[in-house]
Amino acid sequence: MTDRAPYRTIARVRTDFPSKFGVPRQAGMVPELSARVVFEPDFRDPAWIRGIEGFSHLWLVWEFSLSTGATSSTVRPPRLRGARMGVFATRAPLRPNPIGLSSVRLESVETDGPEGPVLVVSGADLVDRTPVLDLKPYIPLDCHPEATSGFIGQHPEPEIHVEVDEQLLAVVPPAHRQALLGVLRADPRPTQMHNPERVYGLPFAGLDVRFRFDGSLLQVVSITPLEADAEAAWPGYR
Repeated sequence: MTDRAPYRTIARVRTDFPSKFGVPRQAGMVPELSARVVFEPDFRDPAWIRGIEGFSHLWLVWEFSLSTGATSSTVRPPRLRGARMGVFATRAPLRPNPIGLSSVRLESVETDGPEGPVLVVSGADLVDRTPVLDLKPYIPLDCHPEATSGFIGQHPEPEIHVEVDEQLLAVVPPAHRQALLGVLRADPRPTQMHNPERVYGLPFAGLDVRFRFDGSLLQVVSITPLEADAEAAWPGYR
């Protein structure tokens, strides 16, 4: 058997996240998030996606493009606060092959415009411009209601209350407000950070969202436009 890697990038996902900070830990965690799957020029022929509009959901197979290239047989899942698990028992990026998998909802197919066809999807958990290696339809047989969730089920997501002044929320374009609130309710902080006095900065949809976190309360302290040079210099942005 021959080694056929590396694979070709067929598309890139356009999202409101210029860096990894704030990206939901799981696809579908914030269903209000909208993303666009923009095909590379060699794959913009509508023939490649003929029939795709008949499926409500898709699998995105993508590359951990911001990964350092490091691998490890064991990792520390954030929920376990230091305990180690085998990397193949987690979804951590420190994998021999830096490949991710996300289930998203197909909202529409845009055929007009120079980049068409473009797939508009919701619920993606991806950084802007993430390379897509493949697309596959999600079918009902992919769902297993009897599935167990291992250590994840023993550490459920905490309930987060978001407090934001209406004047601050008014800065956010209406189409992005519910998505932003969903991202904040998902607790975008690194789990090892617990200082209630620390102010975190979240780049999202061209905005610099600043907040504090104390217990289960996340309080937004400012929302301002994100300057272009600041966005380019944000950690993890490429």
